[in-house]
Amino acid sequence: MTDPASAGASAAPGAAADGQWYSPEWPARIRALANGGLVPVTPRRAATVLLLRDGPAGPEVHMLRRRASMAFAAGAYAYPGGGVDARDERPVGWAGPSRADWAARLGTDETTAQAVVCAAVRETFEEAGVLLAGATAGSVVEDTTGEDWETDRAALVTRDLSFADFLSRRGLLLRSDLLRGWARWITPEFEPRRYDTFFFAAALPPGQRTRNSSTEADRVVWTRPADAVAAYDRGELLMMPPTITTLRHLEPYGTAAEALAAAADRDLTPVLARAELCGEEIVLSWPGHDEFTKNIAAAPPAAREAGRAARETRAVGEVRAADEADETRAADEASAADEASAADEVREADGGPAA
Repeated sequence: MTDPASAGASAAPGAAADGQWYSPEWPARIRALANGGLVPVTPRRAATVLLLRDGPAGPEVHMLRRRASMAFAAGAYAYPGGGVDARDERPVGWAGPSRADWAARLGTDETTAQAVVCAAVRETFEEAGVLLAGATAGSVVEDTTGEDWETDRAALVTRDLSFADFLSRRGLLLRSDLLRGWARWITPEFEPRRYDTFFFAAALPPGQRTRNSSTEADRVVWTRPADAVAAYDRGELLMMPPTITTLRHLEPYGTAAEALAAAADRDLTPVLARAELCGEEIVLSWPGHDEFTKNIAAAPPAAREAGRAARETRAVGEVRAADEADETRAADEASAADEASAADEVREADGGPAA
């Protein structure tokens, strides 16, 4: 077991007295939103996985630290995860609860449910090298460390290979029964990049081991939730509200199996931050999570008047830039999907198998 607080971690700019990540740009963005100068972007669907294993002193969770160069939440600890790929909606070999069952659990339609579950499994393989899939409904891959696995993993990361094609090539079924729904958080409306993120829990499959496969992380650790929580409370670890909340909720369980069993009763109602202007003061809160409430005082009058316009202009510009980047990404994904579909049609015409 590794205690992340002893692994070179330290609080970074943006941390509060504890380890809560806080962007210095938030006040300007919140005021721009309140003044009508900022229009919230639509959150993209995303998934992340609390990967668990049993250690000598209880369950441990796999975490990664975001690189200092990251534009968002640099230096913060998080779990493997990322955005849904448009091709995650493609039919895949499936074992476990049906798409309809997952739709009911996640509060979505069946297409979205499949895409989110696929994204959870795909991102865990991309960022941690762990694959929740097997040749049969009762088996799971035992080793994903060979060069051929690494080649496929890299192709998934670059989107040169779809997850559906990856599973089909290897004759694998996605083991949806190895996942448990845990929580759902939506990025605040004043952020330029927003995600509707579903949190899942899963146990590390026997024989597999994690590795740092993420280009966004500079450190990975296995840690007891209680150790990570204590380091956060001391201000030694930087985390966003969803991360520290999920860690606190893992603390009571004595084994990974106990945590997974408890997931069935977890509330997946989305958590979305609220920001209110009370005069010149901002009150920032996450409903149901009072520990994160912040009262952000107004700047001195001279500094406020001198800097407000520039900050709000920058905030609006960041949102527009993020919108353009998301539109470009969506267009690229759609183009890739169209090209793949065209290739499938050609193969079908030639008598070959279609993905």
